[in-house]
Amino acid sequence: MGAAELDGPHGEIMRQMVAGSGLGRVGTPEEVAAAVSFLLSRDAGFITGTDLLVDGGVVASIGTTRP
Repeated sequence: MGAAELDGPHGEIMRQMVAGSGLGRVGTPEEVAAAVSFLLSRDAGFITGTDLLVDGGVVASIGTTRP
């Protein structure tokens, strides 16, 4: 799905957002799976109703500039 977005009409904007993020790269399926695994584990047993951004810092970088 992410690859389709990068190849779509807004792909260049998406690439710029990723490049300006904290990690500067697209996440791997394994990284997303690790977040899912955590949420399904006992370690997340007291977490309710929250958003977990697994985006390498893309959302946090919106509206900021990097030196």
